[in-house]
Amino acid sequence: MSEFKSKYEVFKQKAHIIIYGTNTVAGRLFDLILLGLIVLSVLLIMLETVKGFDAKYHAYLVFFEWVITVFFTLEYILRIITIKKPINYVLSFYGIIDLIAILPMYLSFFITGTSVFAVIRALRLLRLFKILNHPQFNNQSSHLRESLVASRGKILIFMYFMLVSTIIIGSVMYVIEGEASGFTSIPIGIYWAIVTLTTVGYGDISPVTPLGQFIASFVMIMGYGIIAVPTGIVSAEFAKNKPTVKESETKVCQNCGSHEHYVNAKFCQDCGHEL
Repeated sequence: MSEFKSKYEVFKQKAHIIIYGTNTVAGRLFDLILLGLIVLSVLLIMLETVKGFDAKYHAYLVFFEWVITVFFTLEYILRIITIKKPINYVLSFYGIIDLIAILPMYLSFFITGTSVFAVIRALRLLRLFKILNHPQFNNQSSHLRESLVASRGKILIFMYFMLVSTIIIGSVMYVIEGEASGFTSIPIGIYWAIVTLTTVGYGDISPVTPLGQFIASFVMIMGYGIIAVPTGIVSAEFAKNKPTVKESETKVCQNCGSHEHYVNAKFCQDCGHEL
């Protein structure tokens, strides 16, 4: 029994290094395989929606999807049994995504003929963020997140200004153009204002009176400046909060995956595991 337990512990340790070890050859190879399967899976999902292709190669699509699902299932199980606190992974964001990604194929035994499963399986793309769980990517994402949080007040004020502006413009256009031009209500006018301000311009509704066209021209010009405002706000915060070289040099804990450690750190600040 002790020998079996010893072999099992060795197996768990090796599997943990492969699955969670991003700085090992085996870990990087595993991530590349996982990346390829995710891309292949999403490609299969898209091809399933092409009726002609699906009718001709449906059996092959199902076969490859089952192969990928079995691989993801084994990976999900190994992720659970190779860490000290499996519940932390199961209830984590990526743990839930991993579970949701493998469930549709098993549920297809009981529920068939629905396109919802294709959409759910496409959530596997979110796992790319976990594969790219490298200090360099993590630092950049943390930097962007901090910049967005720092600029949230200015962005909220800007969004409030835009909301008020679209309501006023939509109401004015409703009064000027009226139902004859397609502005049948104030909400329709607000819809037109949003489409015009964002320079989308569907063309389903357009002003026909000279005054309405003049206002529309002003709104179009204003839209170009408005698009640049949120970008400028976030860019300013991004440049202001740019991390130093020392902050970007971090270590990743092989036990819990935490990456908020300096280069000279010896133990994980979250689980205490040796780095």
